Formats: sequence, structure tokens, C-alpha cells
Amino acid sequence: MKFIVSTTALLKSLQTINGVVNTNSVLPILEDFLFEIKGGTLTVFATDLETSMSTELKVESKENGKIAIPARILMDTLKTLPEQPLTFKVDNKTFGIEITSETGRYKLTGENPEDFPKIPQPESVTEINLPASSLGHAIAQTLFAVSGDDLRPAMTGVLFQLSPDGVTFVSTDAHKLVKLTRKDVKAAKAAQFIVPKKALNLLKSALPASESGVNVSYNKSNAFFTFENTKLICRLIDANYPDYNAVIPQNNPNKLSINRLEFQNALRRISIYSNKTTYQVVLTIAGSELKVSAQDLDFSNEANEQLTCSYEGADLEIAFNARFLIEMLGVLTSNEIEIELSTPTRAGVLRPVEKDEDEDLLMLVMPVMINA
Repeated sequence: MKFIVSTTALLKSLQTINGVVNTNSVLPILEDFLFEIKGGTLTVFATDLETSMSTELKVESKENGKIAIPARILMDTLKTLPEQPLTFKVDNKTFGIEITSETGRYKLTGENPEDFPKIPQPESVTEINLPASSLGHAIAQTLFAVSGDDLRPAMTGVLFQLSPDGVTFVSTDAHKLVKLTRKDVKAAKAAQFIVPKKALNLLKSALPASESGVNVSYNKSNAFFTFENTKLICRLIDANYPDYNAVIPQNNPNKLSINRLEFQNALRRISIYSNKTTYQVVLTIAGSELKVSAQDLDFSNEANEQLTCSYEGADLEIAFNARFLIEMLGVLTSNEIEIELSTPTRAGVLRPVEKDEDEDLLMLVMPVMINA
């Protein structure tokens, strides 16, 4: 088998799917890309058995065939070559590969393509189309709140809830929660599934910035994301997602509005003086003044700042983990944010003041007990 391809085009395609490749796999073939040529189109596959990606590009070739090529040595070679045509020659019997550039020749040994794991095919699937920008935004807004606790598998991914009214994305690690609903995308019937964190990280990196559509199809075991010349397939998390609506407080009489960046920067400064186990910061709200304070009794460190805010409600003192608040404020894009509060022991709800009319975003953060 022989084909000619541009170094830049090949490198760009491989970089899209390279994140799937496991470098310390029990199965050596999982450290390879599978190259398959049909009718002048090269399709490259990568998989870790849980997540698979493929991408297509045009090449010069008069024959069809396939070969498994070690990913790392190929990527390292392509990164150092300038833009030029590369010729690949594959010995179908020994799986030897010879790559010829304008100035050199490189030989490496591939593996039997028949040993490469079979990529799941979309069977008995339901489909929905999402704008790439909307899906990318939803992933960026929810991914940071996903849990890393493997003992609670449902919370290690993002919940996709589809309904005739819209699509809702939910993530939580029991300390913080994000719920984002898009009303401009509707499903024919209600369904829900949990997409793992690794697949979403890969998807976020690969999605185009354009308004092009992403075809999302799913069945009981897998989700298939197809856009432009790329496909991502992932095994869904087989678990029941917790009833997240039960933890969202419905009656929050105290409402605080404040500039997002001013609040975030104050938290960054004050948290330097907080206890390094709890990262506790205390918010004391009275009238139009917000006092942010922290102390670390072990080192006699303390700090406080006064910020101007808009506040409706009774005077209140409540404490949060500063790192969670800073993280949430960093993901939000609105200049002004609103924090809804009820009592010092109930969760605070953050919402952006400026928002897309087709989007409803809610972030929840659990309080911490105020040190006596």
C-alpha cells in the first residue's frame, strides 16, 4: 500500500484525535493510530476502548488498505517536518512502514490492523442536532464541576437531559453544581444519558468555533458525536444520576448583585490568608456593602476587604470555600453576577445578569460552617 499526504494536513488531523491515545496501555495496539484508505480518503482511528475518535482527509492513493502505526513516533516526526508531501509505503506482509520526505527516509514497524479494536457503530440510535458553539459553551460551563470520585461514577460525567422543551446539561461534585438549559434546541422525545469527562474534554478541544452543526446520536451504551470530518464515540456511564433538583433551594429572599471580576479578584487576594485546608472566606452583607474576610488561626493570618454591591434582603453572614467561588466566577462570562441566598446553612445560587435569551444558567455552591 502506498499513499502521499501533506505533512501539515496529516499533523492537524492527528492532533485532533491524539488525546485518545493511551501511552501506557496494557494493549500495545492502543498506542497506535489505525490508518485506513478507501477511494483516496484516509480515515485515521484512535481508541482507548472507552472513547474512540476518527478523522478523514484526502490523500493521493491508487489502492485501498489499512495499517496500525505507532502514534508517538509518527507524531514526533511530523512535528519536526516542514510543510511538504510525504510518501508512505506499507509492506502488507511484515507491516513495515517507510516514510519518505524531500530530504530523508524513515522506517518503522507497524502492527496488524486486524488486531485494532473494532470501533462501535451507531445501531438503534436516536439523533439530535446541536450548534457546535452551543455544545462547546455548555461543555465549558459544566465540565469544571464534574466529580473525580470514581466511587460515585454518575457524577464523573455530565448529564445530558433531552426533552421537547430544550436540552439541559448538569454537572456536580456534591460541593458545587451547574445546570445549563438551552431552549433553542429541542428533542422529539425525552431522554437522558451521562457522558464521561475524558470524552467531553476531547470534544471541547475538537469542536469547530463555527456555527456548524454537531450530530449527536445515542443508544443505551454509546453516544456518537459527528461534525465536519471528525467523529467521537464514547461509552456512556451506566449509572443513575442523583436528583439534583432536590438540592437547589427554591426560596432565596436575599439577592446580591456585584461586578464579577471585582469580586473574583478580591476572593483571590483574601483566600491567600485563609486556612489551607478549608479555604474558608466569610461574606458579611449589610446594606450596599459586602465584606470579604478570611483568617488562618494556625499562622495568625487574616485579611478583609470591603466591596460595593447591590443587595436586597436581611443582613447576612455566610462562608464558602474560596476556591469553588473563584472557579465558578472564572467560568462565567457576564460582567455582573447575582447571588441568591437564604440562610448561612443553605446553598448559594449564582446566575449571570447578562445572558443569552435562549439559555438559562444556574450555578450552586454549598456553604461551609463558620469558624467560631
